[in-house]
Amino acid sequence: MPIDPAVIGTRTEAFHTTAERGRLRFFARATGQTDDVYTDLTAARTAGHPDLPLPPTFLFCLEMDNPDRGSFLADLGIDIRTILHGGQEFTYHAQAYAGDRLTFWTEVRDVYTKKGGALEFIVRATHITRDGAPIATLTSTTVVRDPKAAE
Repeated sequence: MPIDPAVIGTRTEAFHTTAERGRLRFFARATGQTDDVYTDLTAARTAGHPDLPLPPTFLFCLEMDNPDRGSFLADLGIDIRTILHGGQEFTYHAQAYAGDRLTFWTEVRDVYTKKGGALEFIVRATHITRDGAPIATLTSTTVVRDPKAAE
């Protein structure tokens, strides 16, 4: 079933989440961050940060805190067994820190097809703010393959 281009411009309800120090430290270690500012509060403050800064790409993890994260694809009638992660881009506007209460909302930027409709692409931008000020924009592309095209 083709994705209706009318979804372009639609947006999700906003949700809020807080960056917690323990999660930041775990992520920093798991991703091989070697700068102590990501794991040691004293090192972060000595470097001029008010708290532990969020490591690069950690905002993607916080985006997964959305309690309705699966509803977008379900509402479009897309079977999650037919999707692939097609890409992710991070645009940073300001640094976020442990303890920040961040707001996330997502808008559909584009929908297009390739290979005669066998592949459909959904491009979404997730906007992240702190007290209304922009922190980052995460742009993701989801690929939806037509299971009948593989037959």
